[in-house]
Amino acid sequence: MKYSGLQREVLSLYRKCLRGCRTKDATARPHFESFTRTEFEKGIGLDKKDFAAIEYLLRKGQRQLDMYSSPGIRDIR
Repeated sequence: MKYSGLQREVLSLYRKCLRGCRTKDATARPHFESFTRTEFEKGIGLDKKDFAAIEYLLRKGQRQLDMYSSPGIRDIR
C-alpha cells in the first residue's frame, strides 16, 4: 500500500514516540504508551485532506516527543 507524504510523516512520528517510550523506566512505560496511543487516536476522525490540521498536529506531536523524551520526565499520567 502506498502512503502519502503526510501519512508517512504521521507513521514516522508514531514510531518515534513508541521508541521514546522504550527509553523510559519499565513501570512508567505503559503510561507513556497509553498516552501516545490516546493522542494519536484523537486524530483518527480528521479528514485526510485537512492538511493544515494534520501539519499542526504533527508539529505539536514532535514538540511533545521532544519534551517527554527528556530524562527528567520520569512518568506521565
